[in-house]
Amino acid sequence: MEEAILKKSHESPFVAHVLDLLQSIGPVRAKKMFGGYGLFLQDLMFALVADEMLYFKVDAKSEQAFVDLGLEQFTYHKKGKPFSMSYYQAPEESMEDVNEMCLWGTRAFDAALRASAKKKKS
Repeated sequence: MEEAILKKSHESPFVAHVLDLLQSIGPVRAKKMFGGYGLFLQDLMFALVADEMLYFKVDAKSEQAFVDLGLEQFTYHKKGKPFSMSYYQAPEESMEDVNEMCLWGTRAFDAALRASAKKKKS
C-alpha cells in the first residue's frame, strides 16, 4: 500500500506518528517541502510539519478555534523578515488522541477545501 511505504520512508518518527493519527480522515500523505513536510489529502495541502511541530490550515471560519486555545501561528523568516501563513499549531491533545486528531484534521481539510473552491472561482 502506498501510504504504508510513505510512512516507512520518512526520516522523522514524528511525521510517521502524525500520518498514523491522520489516517482517520483518509489516505493522508507527506511530501518533503522547504525543510519540513506538507501533508496532503486528495491532493490538497491541509497541514504542515516544521521543526517537529504540526500545523493545521485555517481560514476565517476556523481560525478562531485555534486562537481561543492560544495556539501559535506558523511563521518563518525570509531575508530577516517574519512571514505568517494560514496555519496554526495543532492542539497538544490531538497528538495522542485519534478522535481529537480526526476533529482538528477535518477542520483543516475543510479550510483547504474552501480555499481551493475560492481559487477555482477566481
